[in-house]
Amino acid sequence: MDKGLSQEKSSPIIVGLDIGTTKICAIVGRRSKNGKIEVLGIGKAESAGVTRGMVSNIDKTVQGITQAVDVAGTQSNVEIRVVNVGIAGQHIKSLQHRGLITRRDLQTEISRKDIDKLIEDMYNLVMPPGEEIIHVLPQEFTVDNEPGIKDPIGMAGVRLEANFHIISGQVTAIKNIVKCVNKAQLESSELILEPLASSESVLSDEEKEAGVVLVDIGGGTTDVAIFHEGIIRHTAVIPFGGNSVTEDIREGCSVMRNIAEQLKVRFGSALADENKENEIVCVPGLRGREPKEISVKNLAYVIQARMEEIVEHVYYEIKSSGYEKKLIAGIVITGGGAQLKHLPQLVEFVTGLDCRVGYPNEHLAKNEVLPKGIYEELQSPTFATGIGLLIKGIQKMEYNSMPVSVTETVKPVKEKYTEDKKFGLLSKILESGKKFIKDDIKDEDFLK
Repeated sequence: MDKGLSQEKSSPIIVGLDIGTTKICAIVGRRSKNGKIEVLGIGKAESAGVTRGMVSNIDKTVQGITQAVDVAGTQSNVEIRVVNVGIAGQHIKSLQHRGLITRRDLQTEISRKDIDKLIEDMYNLVMPPGEEIIHVLPQEFTVDNEPGIKDPIGMAGVRLEANFHIISGQVTAIKNIVKCVNKAQLESSELILEPLASSESVLSDEEKEAGVVLVDIGGGTTDVAIFHEGIIRHTAVIPFGGNSVTEDIREGCSVMRNIAEQLKVRFGSALADENKENEIVCVPGLRGREPKEISVKNLAYVIQARMEEIVEHVYYEIKSSGYEKKLIAGIVITGGGAQLKHLPQLVEFVTGLDCRVGYPNEHLAKNEVLPKGIYEELQSPTFATGIGLLIKGIQKMEYNSMPVSVTETVKPVKEKYTEDKKFGLLSKILESGKKFIKDDIKDEDFLK
């Protein structure tokens, strides 16, 4: 992977690249000694070539990616070559499917290899023309007609079945993202659905177990992910976000787009009744024209109308998932749009579910190396997806570096070793986490 001067062998450096509608963000980091995420560098650039989560201009997107990656690379002193990229957009679909394999080797227990084979089979599903599978997420497993098993590794069984949550997207949209990354002289290690990434950075395991809805309100899209009993149950991407609110303010208050954005951020509220009648904001006029006066309450009415529509869409997804009555932890909102004043109250009013704002700070390790103010900025909901992509990349790297299974590892030497020797070797393998330790196991041992 990427090489850094201070990189330790045990913790590879990973890069998350969030190609959003309003910003492109590259975050460089690794797992710290205490298991948290240590961010080494962050780069941001304006996103001019992305509309509603999908690439609409290749050159502008490549320019943004290059700019963000250069800043992050310089800050972290890392040469960035491989990135984990987020994907969103209205084209994202999810479906449930069931798969099974029959195991021939009855002597060995179920290993990670069997589960990987089951997942690989799912990738061969026939999809509608123009669609491609992005993620195959196993839910509950069934071993020899025994249902409801979360982790079957180590169990004995012949027939291994599983329910899968399959996420697909448009081939052209996926290719455009990969093309942008490649044109920026980078390689995409993995495409990760953005709501899955955000959920890694802002949700706790207890919330996922209890039942929770993650709502990531970005610039162009609002991503929804529903968890119950620790398993992802439903995903959706709604084609409205913070930019829709800005456009409404631009038209409703007859102001320029940049002023509409400033009004939303500084004076915006999702509940009009929380604002006083007599509060007025003065907006400078164009080319010497008279300044315009805008009522803060009227501004809030414009924002509330659009935010209610977005929350209604989210509520529709919750109801259609069938988990409406099982969400003990309620709703967690994150993303740039979650910073809107009084939004949690509006969400609670529309859905009747508890709501809190999700910050990605609980997974972050305090970092003194980063320039002042950047660590504080990282704790904003705006960076939930970028930090989530980083966490997902680290998890994938750790998963791939794990031994496939104990039985697989011992197999080549099983017949030639006595019981004592075999378990001596096994303990060495487990201690080191590697397949064989060259210093301890000599070639002549295998020839006996």
